[in-house]
Parts: sequence; C-alpha cells; structure tokens
Amino acid sequence: MSMIDVLIRVDAICKKYDKYDADKHRNGAAGGDPFSRLYNAVDADIDAAIERSERAATETNRAAAVALNADVRRTKARLTEEVVRLRKLAAKKVKGLSPEEAALRGDMVLALPDRIQSIPDGGGGGAADQNGGGNVRPGIKFDSSADNLDEAYFQTTEESEEFRREYEMRRTKQASLCLSMESNDEGLEFISEGLDTLKSLAEDMNEELNRQMPMMDEIDNKVDKSNADLRKTNVRLKETVNQFRSTRNFMIDLILICIILGIAAYLYDILNQ
Repeated sequence: MSMIDVLIRVDAICKKYDKYDADKHRNGAAGGDPFSRLYNAVDADIDAAIERSERAATETNRAAAVALNADVRRTKARLTEEVVRLRKLAAKKVKGLSPEEAALRGDMVLALPDRIQSIPDGGGGGAADQNGGGNVRPGIKFDSSADNLDEAYFQTTEESEEFRREYEMRRTKQASLCLSMESNDEGLEFISEGLDTLKSLAEDMNEELNRQMPMMDEIDNKVDKSNADLRKTNVRLKETVNQFRSTRNFMIDLILICIILGIAAYLYDILNQ
C-alpha cells in the first residue's frame, strides 16, 4: 500500500467520523453566518481538489491516479451543487451586511464555477485534452483514426489485464472499507444508546439519593440522641453500683466487729474462771 492510498483512506475516515466531533461543530456554528461558513468550506474543498489533481498528475501508479481523478470529479460535482446553495444564501438579506458586501458575495459566487471547472480531473472528453492543453500526461498522443481500429486494436494486453486486476482489487478493498465503516457506525450508535441508558440510570440514582438524604439525616440525629441517652444511663448505673457496694461493705464491717467482740468476751470469761 502506497503513502497516497494511506492518505486517501485517512482523509475518508476523518470525513466519515467528522460528525462526532462536537467541539468542531460547536465552533463552526458559533462563528460567521451560513454563507461565510459554506463559502469557506467550498473554498477549502477546491484547494483540496486542486492538490489531489496535482498529486494525480505526478502519480506513477495508474490505478492510484485514476482513483484520485475520480475523487476529484466527485468533488467537482458536489461543489457544483454547493454553488447553487451559495447563490440562494447570497441572495438573502443579512442583518448588518452592507450593499457593497452583498454585491461582493454575488461576485464571489459567480467566480466559483470557473474555479471548479478549471480543476484538472484526468478526463479526455474535451478538445483541449486531445491537443495537449488539458493533458495531465505530457507526451501522450491520441489517435483514433479508423485505419487503426482493426481486430488487434481491441485485444487486451498483459498490462491492461494487470491494470484491471488492480482496479478490481482496489474496488473490493474500498467496498470492504465502506462495510467496516458502516459497522463502526452501528457500533458507535450502540455505544451511544448504552451511554444514554447509563445516563438515565445515573439521573434516577441521583434523584433517589436526594429523596433519601432527609431520612438519613433524621436517622443520624436519632443515633446521636440514643448515644447521649446511653452515656447518661451508664453514668447513673455506675453511681448506683458504687452506692450499693459502700452499703454492703459497712454491713460486713459491722458483723466482723460483732464477731470480734463476741470472741473477746468469750476469752475474757474463760480467763476469769
């Protein structure tokens, strides 16, 4: 695969997925009126078509040159349709636009068809191409006299067969590339639907959390109040236990004193006898 093929495919993929670039669309919509945006886009496409045409003129691979010229012709057809839109936009009145600027817009639109048609596209249908004026391959002479149109003239050669095989191969690759891009579009749409679903779930969860927050605050307040009551109860219980232990110790001390006094009296009686 040559570098030109890589550039062509990268350019096609970028254009295909350009619609997913939100920042670019936002910036494009913010600046200028519709006529200015469309005219700038057409002018950029004309420059790109001229660049591809020059690249096709210097391309040594005939299949790549044919593909580039076909792309240039498609671009010219699309730009011709855009010129019609530009004419309609130029005829509209825009707030803040002076008459001189409006007239200048009309002149700019009138100059576009000549610029578009002047882009070489490799076509050999005009007289200028046959005489060398629009020929992108210098040195090629067209001779279609009836004397040369014999049976051998229409026979295919090895070079033409190789060119046809290369053309068929590139067309197959292009078709497979289009299919892969369509499948990528379907995948992106599926991902977008999944993201929308996740967004809806996240919004529902956020709403439910907002409803549960007052209840959670109330539960926290009740837990704090219960902890305070429990601490007070523990203090009271500790005081009660201490009081009970002091009373019990007093009674035990009194009983021991009585026992000691009884033993002392008994010993005293024994010693006196």
